[in-house]
Amino acid sequence: MPSWASAAAILGALIPAATAPAAPAPFYANTFEKAPTAAAMTAVGRALFFDRSLSASGKMACASCHDPARAFGPPNDLAVQRGGADERHYGMRAVPSLMYTQNIAPFTEHFFDDEGDDSIDQGPAGGRMWDGRASSAHDQARLPMFSVFEMANASADAVVEKVRHAAYAARFRETFGGKIFDDHDLALKAVLMALETFQQSPADFYPYSSRYDAWLRRETSLSASELRGLAAFNDPAKGNCARCHPSAMREGAFPQFTDFGYAAVGAPRNLAIPANANRRYYDLGLCGPLRADLAGIKKYCGMFRTPTLRNVATRGVFMHNGVFHHLRDVLRFYAERDVRPQLWYPRAPNGSRRKFDDLPLQYQGNVDVAGPFGRSPGDAPALSEGDIEDIIAFLNTLTDGYVEPRR
Repeated sequence: MPSWASAAAILGALIPAATAPAAPAPFYANTFEKAPTAAAMTAVGRALFFDRSLSASGKMACASCHDPARAFGPPNDLAVQRGGADERHYGMRAVPSLMYTQNIAPFTEHFFDDEGDDSIDQGPAGGRMWDGRASSAHDQARLPMFSVFEMANASADAVVEKVRHAAYAARFRETFGGKIFDDHDLALKAVLMALETFQQSPADFYPYSSRYDAWLRRETSLSASELRGLAAFNDPAKGNCARCHPSAMREGAFPQFTDFGYAAVGAPRNLAIPANANRRYYDLGLCGPLRADLAGIKKYCGMFRTPTLRNVATRGVFMHNGVFHHLRDVLRFYAERDVRPQLWYPRAPNGSRRKFDDLPLQYQGNVDVAGPFGRSPGDAPALSEGDIEDIIAFLNTLTDGYVEPRR
C-alpha cells in the first residue's frame, strides 16, 4: 500500500490538471474558428505587408521600408528611415533585408555547430533584427507595428480595427473564420501569422535565383574576375569573408552567406543618424539600447548580427548604422581599418585618431581582429585594389532574378 506522502503526491499531480487554469496555447496552435491554409495566409499576409493604413500616419506600410524591388531592404540610400505617427521620427539603425531569413533560429548566447567541433561555444547567434531580440518572424512583424519611429500604433486594438475596415477584411474572415474580429487578441495573432507566412514564401523571400546559384547548379559559368573574387572572398589570407559569410553548399543546401552570428567590426560613427547628435548616445547592439535583456553584459557591447550578403549589390546603405553607401567603401574599410585608420576615423582633440569612435573605450576590446583585420598601421592591406574589384564582381553574382541568356 502506498504511503500517505506518495498518495498525496499522486493526487497533487492529478488535481491541478482538473482545476488549474489551462496554460496558454502555443502560438502556432490552431486556435481559430477555421483552420487557415498556407496559401490563404500568404495572400492575406501580402495584402497586410503593402497596406499603408496599418500605420498611425496612414502612410507607412511594411513595404515602405522593406522594398521588394530592393530585396526587401531599404528603398533608398538613407542611413535610417523616417516614420511615426507624424512621420517625423527617425529610426536608429539601417533597415535590414527580410530575404533569406527562413533558417534563422531563435537567439542563443551559446551556439554549438553540429557540423564542426560541437564542443566549441561559438557565442551568440540567431534571432532577428540587428540585435536578435525577435525570436521569430511573427515577433519581428510585431515590433514595427508599435514602434514610435515606425508604424506607431498605440495598441493591438488599433491594428485590428484597421484590418477590420481594410479592403481585404472579407478575405481575412474567409481565412480565419467569420468571427475573427470578435476577439482582438486572436485577430492580432492572425495578422502576425499571416505576415509570417507571407515572409516564408520561397518565390518572394528565398528564390535562390542568382547567377551564383545557377553556377552552383552547373547551369552557367562565372567570369575570370568573378572566380578570382570568389577565391579572394574565401581566402583567409585575403578577404576571409567566408568566415562569417559562408559561400559553399552544405549537405546539398545552398549557402545563406551568413553564419547568423554576431560581431563588432568597429564601423565609424554615422552623424547622419539624428540620435548620434548626442555624443553620449551609443548604439551597442546586443547590449542595448533597443534590446534590454543583455544590458550590462560587457562582452556583447558593440556586436551586431551578421547579415546575409545575398542581393547585397542592390543596397544603398551598409552596416548597422548605414555609414557606407558603396560596396567598394565597405571592402576598403575591411582592408584598411587597422592599417590606415586615418582614412576612416576622425581626429581626437589631442590630434590622434579616434579609432572605433562609435564605441566607448571600455568596449573596444570586443572589436573583431581576425583577418582581414588585425594588421598594424603602415602594413600592406590584406586586399589589393584588384582584389576589391574582383570581390565586387563576385558579389554582383548574388543578386536574384538571373536569367540565362539565350544561346
